[in-house]
Amino acid sequence: MHSLLVVYSGLTGKLPDKIEARSKPEVILRSCGYIVEVAASREEAVSLIADADASILYLPITEFKCWADLLMSRKTAPVMWWCTDETATLSVSACEDNIMTDGILSPSMLPQEIHWSLHFGAKQCFERKQWMKEKEQLLSRLEERKWIEMAKGILAKAKNIPESEAYDLLRKQAMNERKRMVDVATSIVKVYQMLQDQT
Repeated sequence: MHSLLVVYSGLTGKLPDKIEARSKPEVILRSCGYIVEVAASREEAVSLIADADASILYLPITEFKCWADLLMSRKTAPVMWWCTDETATLSVSACEDNIMTDGILSPSMLPQEIHWSLHFGAKQCFERKQWMKEKEQLLSRLEERKWIEMAKGILAKAKNIPESEAYDLLRKQAMNERKRMVDVATSIVKVYQMLQDQT
């Protein structure tokens, strides 16, 4: 991880040029050997995120989620919160919110602490991405299973056969039509529902 994007937002009277130099995230991160770009608007952040390995958000935690969602929609990369007296003070009301951050950085951290926080933040980010992918796959499988179970029940009732035979019939039909079993099951359920609506 070499290239970082620092985003400023929501700090009234604390624009990047008004913050004390020694507590500016870009100054501290550059002194640690990172290449740093700075954005103060959504347009700037969106245009710069493509080249960044991680984003550092210098803003109240109440704004964190919308910024993180925006940046993550453009690129999967760690999103860290830069915690200072200004950002923490403005954020007391958000302490109970479910904020998904990959880590927290602060001006008081030593270079090796910043490095390790960024390292573990990257690990957290990519693990979360993998978990989300697995969750989507599991939800998709559950949805497919639901259609298959409904079709199996319809076939068992219509043909007066056990559900195990209905399952075999469904599987054979899918093989004969060279379709996935869930596609055949969905067709059966939809036709059955259409017939039920007409009666």
